[in-house]
Amino acid sequence: MPELQINTTQNVKINYTAAGAGERLVAYFIDSCIKWGYLIILSWGFGAFENMDEWSQIGISTVLSLPVVFYTLLQELFLDGQTLGKKAMKIRVVKIDGYQASLADYLIRWFFRIVDIYIFGMGLFFIAFSKKSQRIGDMAAGTSVISLKDKVLMSHTILENLKEGYKPTYPTVIRLSDNDARIIKETYTSAKASKDFKTLIKLRTKIMEVAEIKDRKHKDDIEFIDIILKDYNYYTQNM
Repeated sequence: MPELQINTTQNVKINYTAAGAGERLVAYFIDSCIKWGYLIILSWGFGAFENMDEWSQIGISTVLSLPVVFYTLLQELFLDGQTLGKKAMKIRVVKIDGYQASLADYLIRWFFRIVDIYIFGMGLFFIAFSKKSQRIGDMAAGTSVISLKDKVLMSHTILENLKEGYKPTYPTVIRLSDNDARIIKETYTSAKASKDFKTLIKLRTKIMEVAEIKDRKHKDDIEFIDIILKDYNYYTQNM
């Protein structure tokens, strides 16, 4: 499997294993089975509309078929880059530039399925031979699909070990997302290890801006960011 290096918005490089064409094909097959199952169930109940005129039947059929048409787009949008098939295969869509994928990105990928899947299966050819395992839709959207099967240590995740009775300091950390917390921890860990104090200052400033922290009770940047991560875990684990 090719390695995919993603440069985050904090200029931290993270290596992922790109999902192979086989994994993506199996995920597509699983999703196709789900969609066909829905259509089969739909066909069983369509007899209830037999007494309607032809245009009414076409209209109802079109509306009821929309979940199949927009299945991939909506699931990737609301399941953070995954469909049920991708979840089963433990793969996920990510932005190569480190930003969170947007509706526009997922829409571009979805639109290019016409070329990638339905025109001679060109997507598989591009996935197999591109350096970043991208189909045409990925190239247009600046995305790729990574494998989530690698074992990850506690220190590499957003999780923090909290002592019993831990009391948080900054309640506004709930304004951060899981993706924000992950990037903060990765940047913090890297900058702390290399004693990159300029990056720590920039990170602290960005955290205060996003979390709208006006009164910083911890003046040391390392201590402050460490507390931010612990507070975020406290609130998200107890919500």
